[in-house]
Amino acid sequence: MDTTRPWALHEAVSVRPEPFGALLYHFGNRKLSFLKDRRLLELVRALPEHDSVDAAMAATDIGADDRARFTRALESLVASDIVVPRTSLEESA
Repeated sequence: MDTTRPWALHEAVSVRPEPFGALLYHFGNRKLSFLKDRRLLELVRALPEHDSVDAAMAATDIGADDRARFTRALESLVASDIVVPRTSLEESA
């Protein structure tokens, strides 16, 4: 995952906040993902507002020590097509 590029939730993904984090459901591929960290939810929600994952991490106060862990979590969401490159969303519109 290139953290210097813009990313966002896929337009077919619904987010349901929960006390433990959130449930993400992709209506297109019917995949369900659990976010077990509220900071990850904040990061995912911040992605469309920033020009890069790095900028979204800085805006959500994710420090250097945690960036690798959050990048791996985002990569898992990318593998499920939950998070996509922002250009992919713009092309499908």
